[in-house]
Amino acid sequence: MKNYFIALLSFLCLNAFSQEHYSGISTSNRVGILNTTINPAELPNLSKKFEINITGFSFGVSNNKIAFSDFNSDTDFETLLFQGTSPVNARIDADIIGPGFAMRWNKWGFAFTTKAYAKFDMVDVDPTIGNAITNDNLILNTTLLNNPNNQRLSGTSYGEIGLSAGRVLYQNDNHQFSAGVTLKILFPGSYSNFGLSQLDGTITQSLGNAYLTTNSPANLNIAYSGNLAESFTNFDDYSKSIFGGLNGFAGDIGFNYHYKSTLNAGLSIRNIGSMTFKDENNYNTNYTLNIPNSDPLDLSLFDNVDNLSQVEQILLDNNYLSKDEPEKKEFKVKLPTTITTYVDYKIVPKVFVTAFLQQKLNDDSENEQVTAPNIFSITPRVNLGFFEGYIPVTFHEISGTNIGLGFRLGGFYLGTSSLVTALISDSKQGDLYMGFRWGFL
Repeated sequence: MKNYFIALLSFLCLNAFSQEHYSGISTSNRVGILNTTINPAELPNLSKKFEINITGFSFGVSNNKIAFSDFNSDTDFETLLFQGTSPVNARIDADIIGPGFAMRWNKWGFAFTTKAYAKFDMVDVDPTIGNAITNDNLILNTTLLNNPNNQRLSGTSYGEIGLSAGRVLYQNDNHQFSAGVTLKILFPGSYSNFGLSQLDGTITQSLGNAYLTTNSPANLNIAYSGNLAESFTNFDDYSKSIFGGLNGFAGDIGFNYHYKSTLNAGLSIRNIGSMTFKDENNYNTNYTLNIPNSDPLDLSLFDNVDNLSQVEQILLDNNYLSKDEPEKKEFKVKLPTTITTYVDYKIVPKVFVTAFLQQKLNDDSENEQVTAPNIFSITPRVNLGFFEGYIPVTFHEISGTNIGLGFRLGGFYLGTSSLVTALISDSKQGDLYMGFRWGFL
C-alpha cells in the first residue's frame, strides 16, 4: 500500500498539471466540436459548416493539501499530503479527444466523436492512516479514528464513441432555441476501488511500527478489473487498456438559447448512464472489517504492496475480513452525471465574458462511481476571429480558486486553468490542454 501513496505523490510532483477540461476554449463563441461535448444543442450553431477534429488532450491534477510553493520545501511530500486533520482529496484526470467530425445542415447539426478517459482518485482519506503507512519513522501517541465517510482509492479508464444530433426548434430575428442529444457507446477498460467506510478505530505505536484496531466493524469494498487487477501504482496500466469491449451506454441532453449576437446560454445534463466491467480478472466483494485489540493489524505489512489483491490477502490471512455477500465477476460503474450551465455575453464588439457552472448529481464517496468535481468559472475573452485569448478564473471544490491562460490560433488551441495562480500564488492544482481541429465552409 505504501507504493500506492508513493505513486500518487510522484504524479502530484512530476505532473503538476485539472479537471475542468478545456477551460475557456470549450465555451468559446467560435463554436466547434469542443462546445458540443459540453452541450449537443450547440450543434446547429457551428461556426463552420463542417469541422474535423484532429486531436485534443487535457491532463490535470488537483488536491487539497500540496501547493506549488511546497516544491521548495524540505518537508517530505508524504508528510505534506497527510498534514493536518482534514481528509485528503486528490484527483488525477486525463481526457483525450480522438478523431471526430461535425456538420451543420439547415436547422440541424450532427457529430461523431471519440474520447478516452483515465482517472485516479483519493476521496476523504484519513491523514492519520496515510501517515502511518507512508512514514517509516512515524512517532505518535495513541490516535483515535472515527470516520464514517467512505474513504476511496479508485482508478478508472474507459473509451467512448459519441453520436450527436441537434436542431433549432424556434427562430426569429432576435431569438433562437435549440435542443440536442448525444448517445455514448462505452468501452470500459480498467477499474479498481478500495472503499473503507464506518471506520471507528485506534492507531497505536509500538516498537517503531503502527498498529490498527477497530472499536466496531467497518465496511470494506475491494474491486478490480482489467490491468488494474495486477497493479494500481503504474499509470501506464490505465493507458494500456483504455478501450475494452462494448459494455455500456450513456447519454447527454442539452438546450440552447441564442439572442442575436449578444448572448448565448446553455443547459445540459451529461453522462447519464453506466458501464459494465467484464474480464477474467474481475473481482468485486463487500467485506466486514474487524480488527480486535488482541490481534492488531501491523500497517508495515503494506509497505511493498502494489495491488488490491495483495491488500485483500493480507487481511484475509489475518482473519480480519468476513464476506457480506458473494464476489461479483461482473459489476456496473456509474458515470459522473453532471448538470452544466453557462452564459456567454458580448460586452462590446470582440470582447466577451462567460460564466460556467458544473454541478455533480452523484456522490463521489459511493463505490462503483466515477467522480466529478463541482466547478464554477468566469472567463473574460477577446475574439479577433483568427485569434482568441482568454483568462479563466475557476473555483474548484477541491483545490480552491485558480487563474489560467489560453489562446486559439485558427484551429489550434493551448491553455491551462491554473498557470497564473501557480506562478503568483499558492495553487493546489495544475493542468494543461491543447489540440487542433479544422473547420471549413
